[in-house]
Amino acid sequence: MNDVQDAIKQAIQTEKNAMNFYQLGAQQMKDQDAKRLFEQLAKEEKEHAAHFFKAYNGSVLGSFEDFMATPPQNESTWISAIQKVINVDFSEKKALEVAMEKETNLEKTLRETAAKISDPLVRQVFELNANETHNHYLTIESEYSRIMAMVDESDQDTYVRE
Repeated sequence: MNDVQDAIKQAIQTEKNAMNFYQLGAQQMKDQDAKRLFEQLAKEEKEHAAHFFKAYNGSVLGSFEDFMATPPQNESTWISAIQKVINVDFSEKKALEVAMEKETNLEKTLRETAAKISDPLVRQVFELNANETHNHYLTIESEYSRIMAMVDESDQDTYVRE
């Protein structure tokens, strides 16, 4: 049972890291639709963390709201990934690409963890979050397609001359 609680605790931290990823990304967005998407995804990641928090029996994290209000975990792969995008010529395209990669990896991890859990209620929480994570990927992919179809101002002269 301790391993299951450790997995749940890790899942809560991962969902918080994802929430912080989307919050930091949203702050950089100039495209309002992409910004709204990242803000919405941040809210949904907080909801995912809440699902796991309900299944968590430990007391190390304190209250849900207090834990979610702690500063971003800069050493996490989620935060370091968005920081790299922010620090190197930020674009919505790059942020969306990183988000799709992170969601794909998270879905895989959630499904692998779910498969190892014997408690049906806890397994269901992991499976639900894996499904919601897959939906995040699809939503981000759709936004990425929209962004990619837009002609960047820096490319306008090229397209106009051709």
